[in-house]
Amino acid sequence: MAAIELDGVTKRFGDDSGVLDSLRSSTEADVVTAVRDLSFTVEEGEVFGFLGPNGAGKSTTINMLLDFVRPTSGTVRVLGHDAQKESVAVRRRTGVLPEGYDVYDRLTGREHVEFAIESKESDDDPDELLSRVGLSQEDADRRAGGYSKGMSQRLALAMALAGSPDLLILDEPSSGLDPAGAREMRDIVRAEADRGATVFFSSHVLGQVEAVCDRVGILREGELIAEDSLDSLRDKLESESVLRLEVDGDADLDAVRAVSGVSSVDYDGDKLVVACESDAKTSVIEAVESSGATVADFETDSASLEDIFLAYTEDDREEVPA
Repeated sequence: MAAIELDGVTKRFGDDSGVLDSLRSSTEADVVTAVRDLSFTVEEGEVFGFLGPNGAGKSTTINMLLDFVRPTSGTVRVLGHDAQKESVAVRRRTGVLPEGYDVYDRLTGREHVEFAIESKESDDDPDELLSRVGLSQEDADRRAGGYSKGMSQRLALAMALAGSPDLLILDEPSSGLDPAGAREMRDIVRAEADRGATVFFSSHVLGQVEAVCDRVGILREGELIAEDSLDSLRDKLESESVLRLEVDGDADLDAVRAVSGVSSVDYDGDKLVVACESDAKTSVIEAVESSGATVADFETDSASLEDIFLAYTEDDREEVPA
């Protein structure tokens, strides 16, 4: 069974189409389409990265999964439930780490987690959950109003883990975390996936997504423009490669730049770095050696998630394979 299913989902804000025309108070210019005809599926046990520029519709989509916002059209199913008609059942089985979570200043860390455990009707040990996210006994007894941003983020994650949820929705989970905290968060995501939970992971920290996700979906202007494993998305970006060449002697950089298909030439330390179309690699090497230098060694970089993200979201995306 799929953990998340969206079918033809559109969300417009400012759309009062349910009101009689004579009573309409908004104009067409007031209507904003945040999500347009969105369809995708996340399988049980999968770690799914949900990416997109600011304003792409990611938060709106997450809010529709949790029934904080209702779609204008289309259907949303979560853990086999209708996300609107059975929202209580969805939330009972879902742990959520929202972006910008605010703690209750007067409650201790332990009291926050105890509240989450009670709301999920689970028998978790609050101290174990707090320890799991890197908060000590001393931290647990402190009022959360004195927490740093990173500590508040850890606390919110501990609350999300209460009740061993079947689905974890993590919205910018690395926000405020130092590198050690980000690594611990990745370990927790992997452990939850190993337990069988589904993780829906939205983040601007692309390295984090690349480290833990099985598949990614890329959203732009409310539309899903790519959805696949990272390897498959890399395979679709064969049009350009990055060559790193170890060169003996002085290469004629102008001659390399003149090669058809080359978009940039620069040095990174002692290596010549050339961005070019895949079928231009041989010509690049020939141009270097024709200028009197020798290519001692070379390697081709595979596309990082950042490369993939930019390729699908920059303005010239019509040239990116579908």
